Amino acid sequence: MGCRRRAARSEMLRLVVGSDAHGHPAVVPDPGGSAAGRGAHLHPTSACYDLAVRRKVFARALRYRGGTGLTSAPVEEHLATRTTGTTRTTTDSEAVT
Repeated sequence: MGCRRRAARSEMLRLVVGSDAHGHPAVVPDPGGSAAGRGAHLHPTSACYDLAVRRKVFARALRYRGGTGLTSAPVEEHLATRTTGTTRTTTDSEAVT
């Protein structure tokens, strides 16, 4: 969605329409790929996510027809957690070595 490059499905993060912590419609990550509904795929990088936000592609890709806009904050949080976790793991393994 963001950068428009092709990749294997296993390398992508599936996104679906769900709800945020407040119950409002939101784009949510589906890392297991098992949530019901139409999904769209995004490279799990902040650069690709930023392009998708800038191009406003979430509603169109997920065919969301709701009156209010979709928030993508849950996806941003997921990517931040994933990046932080990866960095922390690398740092811990380097410290052990």
